[in-house]
Amino acid sequence: MSQLESKVSFVIPIFGGIPIATSVVITWGIMLFLVILAKVMVRDLKMVPTGKQLYLEAAVGWINSFVADILGEEGRKYAPYLGTVAIYIGISNVMGVLGITPPTKDLNVTAGLAIMSIILIEYSGIRKKGAKGWLKSFAEPMPLIAPINVLEIFIRPLSLCMRLFGNVLGAFVVMELIKLIAPAIIPVVFSLYFDIFDGLIQTYVFVFLTLLFMKEKMEHE
Repeated sequence: MSQLESKVSFVIPIFGGIPIATSVVITWGIMLFLVILAKVMVRDLKMVPTGKQLYLEAAVGWINSFVADILGEEGRKYAPYLGTVAIYIGISNVMGVLGITPPTKDLNVTAGLAIMSIILIEYSGIRKKGAKGWLKSFAEPMPLIAPINVLEIFIRPLSLCMRLFGNVLGAFVVMELIKLIAPAIIPVVFSLYFDIFDGLIQTYVFVFLTLLFMKEKMEHE
């Protein structure tokens, strides 16, 4: 049970003490890693790509195409944010392989990600249809269901949050149980599924659902 708690790494001694959770510290580490990786990958870019630049452009192209296939060409402007979120969640979910507790096991982290996604979803609707059209969409197809449409604003982030948190936490618990009752070699096999395959699948599902909700907001008349 102690492994399921959101532990505090240290306390900033201001305003009576600000506790910094371990998940936040790990997230800072992931951010630093990604910044360094980005610096390395974009160094010495050429007009004719070779080596690492080929992989970088292929990855960026795939993310742009994935977003455009769902939202259309106008949706490409959302690809940088969604790609960044996918990379962060993907790295966070597979950190269990290194023996590091995934930040996405912390409900506060998944809630933050879900809230940012729902803000993006509603923003995409406002940008597409304007504030008036966005407000009008809550009364469609009939004014009677307007309260339900408003309630969806809060249901969707809860769904995104609990789906990601539940799957990551469930995989973490299963792996801890396997380590207790199985020989040393068995957890390695299961780790390939729970820490890598399942973690990457949950990354895809989170981004895919965000895109579907955005598509609905942008196309709903």
